[in-house]
Amino acid sequence: MAGHSHAKNIMHRKAAQGAKKARAFGKLIREITVSAKMGLPDPAMNPRLRAAVKAALTSNMTRDTIDRAIKRAGQAGQGEDYQEVRYEGYGPYGVAIIVEALTDNRNRTAGDIRSAFAKAGGALGETNSVSFQFERKGVLWFPGLPGQEEAMLEAAIEAGAQDVESDEEGHEVTCAPEDFFAVRDALEARFGSPESARIEWVPNIRIDLDEEKAGDILKLIDRLDESDDVQNVYANFEVSEAVSQRLSA
Repeated sequence: MAGHSHAKNIMHRKAAQGAKKARAFGKLIREITVSAKMGLPDPAMNPRLRAAVKAALTSNMTRDTIDRAIKRAGQAGQGEDYQEVRYEGYGPYGVAIIVEALTDNRNRTAGDIRSAFAKAGGALGETNSVSFQFERKGVLWFPGLPGQEEAMLEAAIEAGAQDVESDEEGHEVTCAPEDFFAVRDALEARFGSPESARIEWVPNIRIDLDEEKAGDILKLIDRLDESDDVQNVYANFEVSEAVSQRLSA
């Protein structure tokens, strides 16, 4: 399995174990609100909103809560005016980190993120200071489906995906951003809804870390994720299979 998958799986498990439901729902509702305001308030006609709604349903958010968020976004003068902001910097050990946020107060969010970097021994940089070490890709994760490796690979490539990585835990499919929705819809029709599906920053330069150093990076990621404004965090570190298992235990 690639280092990106290792890091992603560690972060996913830690988030699932440690995140509070209210905070997680708040971030999902914020994404639904922004998606609905940026395009049509109809998931069938708004791919980003459709992705946000599916993510919310996967997290067991009720349909009523989702519908209220969409309705509120469509009402003039209702809800906060969120802006998309990207922050970049270096954590300890030279690990490059990208933080995506939705905020109604840039000063507050920048202060929170700068503080988190500083406490971890890192430093917040300028826009594009680390993004050259990443690529934008669509990433889909299908857990389970044992014995479906060949079927998943064939279906994914036919749908326009670039790569599929499979192991005993499931299948990770990557594709170009412009092909994301077509690949997701084709695979969902055959294999069911993926556990996660979004356009991510995937590292093309990776730093190998031991268990102690990886733990320090994960603490920084957890601290960043505690901010209600932070939606996603990406880092370009990788660990061995043994370290991955210990950190995710």
